[in-house]
Amino acid sequence: MNQLNLLNQLNPLNHPAVSYLEAAAWTRYYRVRREDMSRGASAVEWVVITAILVTLAFAVGGVIYKAVQDKAKDLDGDIGKDVG
Repeated sequence: MNQLNLLNQLNPLNHPAVSYLEAAAWTRYYRVRREDMSRGASAVEWVVITAILVTLAFAVGGVIYKAVQDKAKDLDGDIGKDVG
């Protein structure tokens, strides 16, 4: 009996904090499995939203790139002209 008590004390899985964490984890697991799975956006919705945002970013980047290139061509043409 004494050896069994000593083994239980040395086993870190018998610590009250571990038991509490295990109970909390199982509670959350069962709560998630029980609740309606339609809450929030699905993975497909996130993919569509991300695709729209990436397309928008490329479009804005293209407009900015074109404006910078046009301005650079204007400046390049002005550099070669005589000022006086």
